[in-house]
Amino acid sequence: MAGIFKAYDIRGIYPHDLNEEIVYRIGRAFVTFLGVETVLVGKDMRTSTPKIFDALSQGIRDQGANIYDIGLSSTDMFYFAVKHFNAPAGIMITASHNPGEYNGLKMVRRNATPIGGDSGIADIEKLYHENSFSDAEKKGEVITKEGVLDAFVSFVHSQVDLSEVRPLRVVMDAGNGMAGLVAPKMFAKTPIEVIPMFFEPDGSFPNHEANPLLEENRQDLIAKVKETGADFGVGFDGDSDRAFFVDEKACFIDGDFVTGLLGQHLLKKKPGATICYDVRGSRFVRDVVERAGGQAFMWKVGHAFMKAKMKELPNAILGGEVSGHFYFKLGDDFFCDNSYLPVFLVAEIISQAKSTLSEVFHERQNYFISGEINSTVPDADAIIKKIEEMYSEKGEVKKIDGLSVVAATWWFNLRKSNTEPLLRLNCEADSQENLEKLRDELLAVIRA
Repeated sequence: MAGIFKAYDIRGIYPHDLNEEIVYRIGRAFVTFLGVETVLVGKDMRTSTPKIFDALSQGIRDQGANIYDIGLSSTDMFYFAVKHFNAPAGIMITASHNPGEYNGLKMVRRNATPIGGDSGIADIEKLYHENSFSDAEKKGEVITKEGVLDAFVSFVHSQVDLSEVRPLRVVMDAGNGMAGLVAPKMFAKTPIEVIPMFFEPDGSFPNHEANPLLEENRQDLIAKVKETGADFGVGFDGDSDRAFFVDEKACFIDGDFVTGLLGQHLLKKKPGATICYDVRGSRFVRDVVERAGGQAFMWKVGHAFMKAKMKELPNAILGGEVSGHFYFKLGDDFFCDNSYLPVFLVAEIISQAKSTLSEVFHERQNYFISGEINSTVPDADAIIKKIEEMYSEKGEVKKIDGLSVVAATWWFNLRKSNTEPLLRLNCEADSQENLEKLRDELLAVIRA
C-alpha cells in the first residue's frame, strides 16, 4: 500500500494500493471515527467501483451504520445528496481525473463538509492501521435512495435565471465520465443546446483521460468547437466536479480567469461579497473583483482547505481554482463544488452582455502568467529556503500555501507536491518579457 491517505482524499491504484480488504477496514474506521449511524455513498463509473462499493458497504454495515446508496453519481451530485437527505456523513467512490486503474474515496461530514488530512483523514488512517474495531450490536442495512439526479437538476436550476439565457450551442466533452449521466438531464428543456462528446460512462476511458487540465485531453473539445461553430465548449473531469472552458474561437480559458468572471457577475447579485481564489491565481481575479466592489481573498489549494475557509469568512459566495474547481455557497452551511452552475452562469453572462465569451474576456490579454511549471528536485525545502532568502527583500513574503513573494509588478508561488518529489512554480508579471525573466531566474535556482 503506497501512501493512499492523501491531503484531500484516499486514492491509489486498484488492486495494488486500494483493494477490497483495505476498503473494508477504511469503512469500519470511518464509522468508528465519526460515530455515525448512516453513511451516504455515491459511485463513479470506474471498472473497480462495484467491488470497492461492496467491500466498503460491508465495512460500514459491520460497524453498525446504514448505507444510503444513491447509485452512480457525479461528485457534485453526491455533495448535494448528502445535504438533501440530511446524511451525517458520506463517501464518494471515485479517483476523480486519474487514469482508469486508479480508484479512491472522497469523504465528508454533514452538509458535505470535506474531511481532509488535517480534519479527519489522519485519524481515520490511525484507526485503519490499529485495526481494532468493536463489534456492532446490530449490523447496518443498505437503503436505496431514488430520484437524486432529478432533485439535483432542479436544485441547480433554482440557482440561476434561465429566462436570462439566450439560445446557445455548447460542446460538452464528458470524457466518458459522470457528466455523461448528469448533463443530458441538466440541460434538457433549457436554452442550452448540448453538442455531446463521449457521454457514455466508461471507466476504461477509451477516448482520452478525463482530465481536461492537461492540454492533450482538450484537443477533441477544441476541434469540435471549431467544427461546429459552437458558442463555447466545456470539458468535465471524470467525476464531474470540475469544468474547463474554451471560447467560441476554441481558445482555452484558465480556471482563475473564469473565477474572476463568475465573481464579477455574482457581485451584481450580492454586492460586497467575498470571492476566494487559490495562491496560483492571476491578479485578474483580484482586479475584477475589487473593481466590482467585492473582496478578493487568496487561500490554499485544495477543496478541503478552500471550502473550510469560505465557511469561516463572513460573506464568501464563490471560490475558484486554476484547476477548474468552482465552489459555491448554496445554502446555510452548505459550500460545495459544482461543475454545471458555472456553465449556466457563463451562458447568463454572455447573454446579458449580448457578446461572445472571447469578447467578455478581452482583458485577459493584459495579464502575463506562466501556468504551473513542475520540477523534480532532491530537496524541496532547501530550495524554497534559498529562494526565500534571495527574494524576501524584493517583495512581501506570504506563506499561505508554500512560499509566495508579491511585488508591485510581479509575484510567484512555489509549492511542494503532496505526493511527488516536485516543486510547482507559478508566476506572473506586468509584461511577457518580465514574466520570462522572473521565470528563468527562479528555474535557474530550482533546477541548479
